[in-house]
Amino acid sequence: MVPKTFILDVDGVLTDGGFYYNEDGKFLKRFGPDDNDALKLLEPYINIVFVSGDKRGFNISKKRVEDMHYPIHLVSTTERIDWIKQYYNPQEVIYMGDGIFDCTVMKEVGYSIATSDSDENAKHFANYITKRIGGHRAVAEACLHIMEKFFVPYNPLKDNK
Repeated sequence: MVPKTFILDVDGVLTDGGFYYNEDGKFLKRFGPDDNDALKLLEPYINIVFVSGDKRGFNISKKRVEDMHYPIHLVSTTERIDWIKQYYNPQEVIYMGDGIFDCTVMKEVGYSIATSDSDENAKHFANYITKRIGGHRAVAEACLHIMEKFFVPYNPLKDNK
């Protein structure tokens, strides 16, 4: 398998999964460090796309992902595999998720990654489980894993001189 697209769920993967509310509604999400830098390592090799099923917090996710210069799509978790099949060849997709419905995607894509704090079904169907939890460099860890498994291993001591 030669992956062409890396699709990442936002909430619980790029974020810690928490939603911060006040009396006006959802107003904040916490995004972790280093993930954007690690995604930049993958850019020469693979198309990077984000998805979120969070309608109320979509504008928050959209702002962060657009600041990183990646596309993001609002796609329900229960419709995600159909969406992937509509736009991509699932066997050329690496999918990273954490939720209870992500296992339906993970069963059908070429390669799948779950965060260590993912739902048990997601972890069961994942090809790789990060040591880190969502929003705490799990995406960075996944990127380094993808580089090593499919492309060119990244060595920060050698490659940053």
